[in-house]
Amino acid sequence: MALPHRPGMTVPLPGPLHSHEAKLHELADLGYTDIWSAEADGADAFTPLSMAAAWEPRLRLGTAIVPAYTRSPALFAQSVASLADAAPGRFAIGVGSSSNVIVERWNDIPFEEPYKKVRDVVRFLNDALGGEKVKKEYDTFEVNGFRLGIVPEQKPQILVAALREGMLRLAGREADGAIINWLSAGDVATVAPIVQGAGDGSDKEIVCRIFCCPSENTDVVRAAARYAIAAYMNVPVYAAFHEWMGRGDALGGMWDAWKAGDRKAALAAIPDAVVDDLIVHGSPAECREKIQAYFDNGVTTSSLAILPLDPDLDHWQAVRDLAPSAG
Repeated sequence: MALPHRPGMTVPLPGPLHSHEAKLHELADLGYTDIWSAEADGADAFTPLSMAAAWEPRLRLGTAIVPAYTRSPALFAQSVASLADAAPGRFAIGVGSSSNVIVERWNDIPFEEPYKKVRDVVRFLNDALGGEKVKKEYDTFEVNGFRLGIVPEQKPQILVAALREGMLRLAGREADGAIINWLSAGDVATVAPIVQGAGDGSDKEIVCRIFCCPSENTDVVRAAARYAIAAYMNVPVYAAFHEWMGRGDALGGMWDAWKAGDRKAALAAIPDAVVDDLIVHGSPAECREKIQAYFDNGVTTSSLAILPLDPDLDHWQAVRDLAPSAG
């Protein structure tokens, strides 16, 4: 049986964390089913979800994502088990390699063998979350006698952040699904079948962070979006992904100018078509139609990320305009 479509929102929402209780209630009232946290340079992945676990029991909670490198294995398992214990049956842990920028530059951890590292963390979590003592040598680390002191009533789903084929297959083969990011609705038709085809025949969840700016101020949105696209598409893992997606020619000028140190030329070299592929923008009705295309092509769960690309955008009105109840 196909998995139900789950409309979700990226958190934390704007404003201090302590102010979000009423907003989380409204998310659920508007028909959003999930919230998905991220972990880069803002809030950690677990604190916003812990607060939501207590405040709003209608929302499912997920991380998209926690880097595989930045927590030791035992601490990783403790964090996952604690939140799963706080929100039984409604927490999913998303694990990913993150990037060399976050892992190496910001956390001073070697960004080595990302595929093996993510695979080993997934395997360790599967080993540890049942409460058994783990004494095992994985390829990228060793755990010698760790046992969780808190074993959740329901084991959380484990999802893998994936870009290219190796991680996509890992997500389908050894996890409950994949988290995908920075891709078009058309790209989903390429990546989702790889995840589904790698598993045991059961349906796998495909969570997609979708970047949105419901504004018809097209030139302003495109100009601002180019900064976000350049910041990501020059990270090696994302550059390789979009080469694989067939955007090598479209992004080649941007990559060349960026490597030459000409940031202004790099931004100017990003075609409108690439911006329109990767950022959902336009009227609210147009945006809802574009978001639906992601679901039509294989996404099962969305995590909308509303970008303030138009300075006149009202973030919370955008949340309401894109809500399931708005259609």
